[in-house]
Amino acid sequence: MDASEGNAASTGTPAASPAGLARLSAEKRGVSAARILKFFLPLGLSASLVTLSHVIINGTLARAPQPELVIAGYAIAQSIFMFTERPAVLIRQTSSALVRDRTSFRALGRLTFGLIALIVLIGSIIAFTPLGPALIRWVFGADDRLAASALNAYGVVVFVSVFSALRCLYHGVLIRERNTKWLTLGMLIRLAVMYAASVIILETGVPVNGAAGAFIFLIGMATEAAFGYFEGRLSVRKLPERDPASTVARVRDIFPFYRPLVLSSFIAVLVAPAINVVLGKTANMNLAIASYAVASSVTNLMLSFFSYSHQMALQFFHQDSRTTLRVIGAISIVPPVLVIILAFTPAGYWVLRLVVGAEGQLLAESLAVLKFFLPHAALFAWVDFCQGLMMLRNQTNILIKSQGANVLTVIAALSVAIAAVPEWNGRIGALAMSAGYAAELTVLLAVLRIFRKRRQLTTP
Repeated sequence: MDASEGNAASTGTPAASPAGLARLSAEKRGVSAARILKFFLPLGLSASLVTLSHVIINGTLARAPQPELVIAGYAIAQSIFMFTERPAVLIRQTSSALVRDRTSFRALGRLTFGLIALIVLIGSIIAFTPLGPALIRWVFGADDRLAASALNAYGVVVFVSVFSALRCLYHGVLIRERNTKWLTLGMLIRLAVMYAASVIILETGVPVNGAAGAFIFLIGMATEAAFGYFEGRLSVRKLPERDPASTVARVRDIFPFYRPLVLSSFIAVLVAPAINVVLGKTANMNLAIASYAVASSVTNLMLSFFSYSHQMALQFFHQDSRTTLRVIGAISIVPPVLVIILAFTPAGYWVLRLVVGAEGQLLAESLAVLKFFLPHAALFAWVDFCQGLMMLRNQTNILIKSQGANVLTVIAALSVAIAAVPEWNGRIGALAMSAGYAAELTVLLAVLRIFRKRRQLTTP
């Protein structure tokens, strides 16, 4: 990737409005690293703060009369929710990439409301028909009590998708307008409301069960959606009615970009169950699954801050590719450095013992697994950034191939490792995850290289 490639990737000229002219002038001047970081840091912070919402809910559920049953049921409900919510979350990337004017925003709004109706319909079938208990027993191996606990939570959680999709619709506009501070502020307000709801539930004697935890989640998401709507609609009003550079006027115009995103996202879902299945065949199944869970949770906590790297590619690469690459190169160093500190210094023992609560053999094995997550941490920001370049070029169909390469490599690595070194236990899962990311990045870089060569051949 070079500057000429990045600058040539610009998808059009802003409308001839004062805001559009200002943006065009800024693009001609390039962009500073400080400006990119000012855009990115609030996004990273908001992503990291999401973990606190789960802490609030789990802390509330831990005070239930049967905390193990309630927390386990809520975890199952969350697993189903995360699967059905994926199409809604991808509205954020679609909005930030495609919404250039009020016409394209209305088209995406219609798609969003149709998606909400579909998600709620599927969720209601799971929550309120006999299919739900049967599904939970078959997929999760839950008994009747655990299935009932899960459905108690999911009956409320299913409606969280309504507000999740709406917040992503307006978040995308705020991101495109580079007003990312509002995402962080919205998350802070969400956490405050969730904490207040938790305190009220505990102090007023409301029964603490999965539904109570789900209600805390629901009211928090509704708060964030309302704040996103309040700020986002102001940005929408500033958009031109029609931008000549926009290619979106109807819902059907969105599908070539959005559909591959959804398909690649669902392909990615296959990684976690594949790893869990193989970990169940290791020399020490319980230790393998537990150590992998601890190490992956710590790794994901550190990587969550960098999960918006694709937005740097979407918003700045066409404007100043060199500076954008320097910034992503700098921040991509941070995750592996953090993993090195935890995996190879005494700091890891302190964090896993005091923060996570690991002790003895689990502590030692979790630190060993963490070492194998190092390549994954080193590649994470680059993979996300390259995915953003594919979105920038409306080549989201490539993400299906790259995600497919990831999954196939994970399965191959798992198969080889379990046959050769079953005593590695949870390390097998981390090794496979790292190999999958390496394969995905290889595919993405190969496509980008081909794209650059084609441009060089066609440029006079």
